[in-house]
Amino acid sequence: MNRRQILAAAPALLAAPHVRAQARQKITYGYLLDPAYEAVLWAIRNGRVKSDLVDVEATGLLIPQLLQATATKQYDVIMTAVIGVPAAAARGLELRILSSALHASTVGEGGGIWVKKGSPIKSAADLKGKTLASYGLRATGYMYAREALRREFGLNMALEGGDVRQVEVQAPNLPAALATGQTDAATLIHSQSWRAMQSGEFVNICETGKIVNAAHGTLTSAINVSYPERLAARPDAFREFNRMLKASVDYAMSHRDEVFGAVAKQANIDRKFFDWWFDRTTTVPAVFGEQHAKAVGTAWTIGRVFNMVPTVPDVRALTWDQALRG
Repeated sequence: MNRRQILAAAPALLAAPHVRAQARQKITYGYLLDPAYEAVLWAIRNGRVKSDLVDVEATGLLIPQLLQATATKQYDVIMTAVIGVPAAAARGLELRILSSALHASTVGEGGGIWVKKGSPIKSAADLKGKTLASYGLRATGYMYAREALRREFGLNMALEGGDVRQVEVQAPNLPAALATGQTDAATLIHSQSWRAMQSGEFVNICETGKIVNAAHGTLTSAINVSYPERLAARPDAFREFNRMLKASVDYAMSHRDEVFGAVAKQANIDRKFFDWWFDRTTTVPAVFGEQHAKAVGTAWTIGRVFNMVPTVPDVRALTWDQALRG
């Protein structure tokens, strides 16, 4: 090929699809390790929700790991406790809210206080002087349980010097700690609550979610966040992540038999767990509208009561301006 032929071919080469194609980007996502959220992500993982721009690499983590990963910026997007955002800002760690990850159902189930069958503790009022174990003493969901016990039963739920001895136990070990008497009562994570109901080995003495709903309306316990510098560098990729996550939730809700059946088999849990979880305990909005902003502001106000946040900031100032609104 002579020089003239090469020059003539150049425009065609530049226009070739493989030259034009935009490189795919990866978004890493850390989320709560629980079968319910496996259902949320199932459509992304199994190709029902696709993207020409983004590949999502999702990793399930326990609550303490989520909190640590938020601080170390290990993931592009991280599911973190609502209460953690203003606390992080006070330490100089800037986060921006992308969406609501876990929002309470109007039914108010899933936030129970559990005791072993046959326990002398019959009511949450009996917890005074007893030990209550939690998956995370500074988790937002546990803060709501403390708020319910304070409001409804008049218990001093301060972590130090309160009416109840509160201890943190890694989530997978909570049922065993309760069964063996290492703790008098416990809050359980989602799938554990379902298994507790089915087994009959434990008794739910208080649905704290119903108390909180009545007092404050439905609240958000976890949000998806990222970091201002990453959002500024790749806004298109993060907008696409938001779209994909919402589409994956919508797919799960409209294809329950397919998604819930597959995840139930994978997690070795009754398929009915997912109906209970999505219908009676938790919604996954995957957007951040006015309702969710108000709920987050309420959570921060409760956190101020428990000295978990130094001040109550403006939610809008800590929300990404390109978050998916609805």
